[in-house]
Amino acid sequence: MAAKPPAGDPIQDAPEVTPPQHAAAGLPAVGHSLRIAQQQMGVRRTALTLLRVNQKKGFDCPGCAWPEPDKRHAAEFCENGAKAVAEEATLRRVTPDFFAAHPVADLATRSGYWLGQQGRLTQPMYLDEGAERYEPVSWDRAFDIIGDELTALGSPDEAVFYTSGRTSNEAAFLYQLFAREFGTNNLPDCSNMCHESSGSALTETLGVGKGSVLLEDLYQADLIIVAGQNPGTNHPRMLSALEKAKANGAKIISINPLPEAGLERFKNPQNARGLSGVGTALTDLFLQIRLGGDQALFRLLNKLILEASDSASGAGDGAIDEQFIGEHTHGFEEFAKAARDADWDETLRATGLDRADIDSALRMVLDSKRTIVCWAMGLTQHKHSVPTIREVVNFLLLRGNVGRPGAGVCPVRGHSNVQGDRTMGIFERPAPAFLDALEREFGFAPPREHGFDVVRAIRALR
Repeated sequence: MAAKPPAGDPIQDAPEVTPPQHAAAGLPAVGHSLRIAQQQMGVRRTALTLLRVNQKKGFDCPGCAWPEPDKRHAAEFCENGAKAVAEEATLRRVTPDFFAAHPVADLATRSGYWLGQQGRLTQPMYLDEGAERYEPVSWDRAFDIIGDELTALGSPDEAVFYTSGRTSNEAAFLYQLFAREFGTNNLPDCSNMCHESSGSALTETLGVGKGSVLLEDLYQADLIIVAGQNPGTNHPRMLSALEKAKANGAKIISINPLPEAGLERFKNPQNARGLSGVGTALTDLFLQIRLGGDQALFRLLNKLILEASDSASGAGDGAIDEQFIGEHTHGFEEFAKAARDADWDETLRATGLDRADIDSALRMVLDSKRTIVCWAMGLTQHKHSVPTIREVVNFLLLRGNVGRPGAGVCPVRGHSNVQGDRTMGIFERPAPAFLDALEREFGFAPPREHGFDVVRAIRALR
């Protein structure tokens, strides 16, 4: 039986501040996961549900989209995943009585945590203009309200159809089809706010706006660089992959303004070392970089790799893969000139790092024959995100670390179903071929003009 939702708001009323942790997971994570799941779903539903998460005959976890290995553990989920599933499969229900007791002014003071803990809606709710409370309406009435609002617009382009990664492939396809039959490509989505810069930079440089590695590549890498990403917080099952990579001999460089406990030490609750509390130290070198300093760091590393190649002795011998560069890249001379102009003093100011830290990173880079760079929001959500990621790609291309086992680009993306939604047509700039296929299949002429992404939609609303 599920527990009742909290009456108070602990996140706002009684926040706890504790010293930073230096390890993640272990037995406490197991206990917390099961306790939260039982509170939301009860004992029986917890067991039936969690044992199906990320299984071949089960369902994908809504918490993140980190891939599953072919051979899967019986508990193929993390603490975050258990909590995400519990909130989806909760037995708690938000009935019209809840809204009768809580006017909008009250709900506006509550945290997102408290609101999410109340449970699932039981029917459509409607806030009329000037009303103080949401009122229950039938599904027919809900559709009528939406239809009346849409048909009252002066143009289809006055409507915006937003989508999040929590949408299934089937729902996303029908949603974009409805929007385009209505007459607009205003289909902003959560991808606009996370890895849009990765897609742009990778398409410009590699021709494909996605990662170039598989899960197995991490196990074959000599060096994994994790830049601007908190896997222990946002993709905890990635820690298991990093642990296996370490067991196979990989070195890990973490680049982040703040240290993350999971990247310091991972206590994997699925093996004896983790259960004993020892865990595995993951990061070999932590670079505590200033916000937005990653472009300067990778530009200087590229300069140093070129200089090591110029010396052509010792560690610098073969620093760049000249055959790969000649056969698979273009614009090398222009890139090399820009990289050689990188200045040590400017880089140290931009990154906040010590020269010794960068020299240590360079040695690890030159010692590696197979390198992967992983990144997330810490690289993508800056004004200079696209040139930063281009610099990362150039860093990998210099040593031939794209298109072969154990090496490549790894933008850690796809929370829930972000990539699936984009594949299904949730995109404000659809390809002409996709629109042509819709026209042939469904017998209407989709709009061709590009629509609003999230930023332009917000500007339009304002």
